[in-house]
Amino acid sequence: MALGALIIVFALVFVMSGSKRLFARRVPLYTYMDDAVGLTPSAPVRLNGILAGKVNRVELSGESNPQRVIRIVMDIDTNMLPNIPVDSVASLSAENVLGTKFINIRRGQGSVFVKENAEIKALDTRSFDELLAQSYNLLAQVQGITKRIDSIVGLIESGRGSIGKLLVDEELYNRVLGIVTEFQGLARAIASPRGTVGKLIYDDAVYQQVQGTLTRVDTIVADLQNGQGSAGKLLKDDKLYDELRDSVNGVHKIVDDLNAGKGTAGKLLKDEQLHNDLRASLNKVDAILDKVNSGQGTIGQLLVNQQLYDTLNGATAEMRDLIKAVRQDPKKYLRIKFALF
Repeated sequence: MALGALIIVFALVFVMSGSKRLFARRVPLYTYMDDAVGLTPSAPVRLNGILAGKVNRVELSGESNPQRVIRIVMDIDTNMLPNIPVDSVASLSAENVLGTKFINIRRGQGSVFVKENAEIKALDTRSFDELLAQSYNLLAQVQGITKRIDSIVGLIESGRGSIGKLLVDEELYNRVLGIVTEFQGLARAIASPRGTVGKLIYDDAVYQQVQGTLTRVDTIVADLQNGQGSAGKLLKDDKLYDELRDSVNGVHKIVDDLNAGKGTAGKLLKDEQLHNDLRASLNKVDAILDKVNSGQGTIGQLLVNQQLYDTLNGATAEMRDLIKAVRQDPKKYLRIKFALF
């Protein structure tokens, strides 16, 4: 009975450990990883989720390569070897929510299969870990955005803000509805043959006028292309082009002469002596204007001497009165005497 009980216990432990084949022959396979991440011996080894063996040992490899720090020895059933191509990859996976680890071999696509004591390439999990670390920041940002969206939705539901008023304010809703109604009326007016826009769309006479205008424009373009008219000759007449080119060349020559100091205008631009003479003349004019402004000379006295101004003004007034009196009674001032010898 004791022996039978031991056999039963052994069988139960064997079944609970995940092994289904008691007397199956197994061969070792190896894989190297940068971290064991809690993997223990006797952990299951699965091929695309199907039990293929178990972990024999988890140990340090003694290599300097950071991707080959941990060596994992796996005991794989021999009948599973023909199902594991050499390009298969091994990775660590969690078996349950408690984080129990196991080796999962992802079957490759090659036609050559592994042998006993072969090495299976391990999946590089660094990129996944980096992505997971970045996802934490992304998750925090998403949570912040979600909170802001919740606050905006709360404002809208409470009727605050433009959108909230559109949802809860009856007066604003009626105004928007009125605007929409007006737009509908405008659309109906445009669709009807009445009105300016409707006539543009439906009136055949307007269409004929537009077509006639386009026809005339086509005629004008054709005349231009054929060289007819002044504009057409400007486009097509080689002689007129040559004349314009000669005129432009003449203008260029005049500009060159000016730049070279030739002719009167060129000397005005380039002659230093003429420039000095003009400057001296302007200085003299400035001196004369200064004297006039300061009251020197006759013109200066006329500008600044009030007494002289009043005298001239009075003389002018007396002369005007004298002329007026002569016109009124010329006999009084004009006498003609004839003498006979």
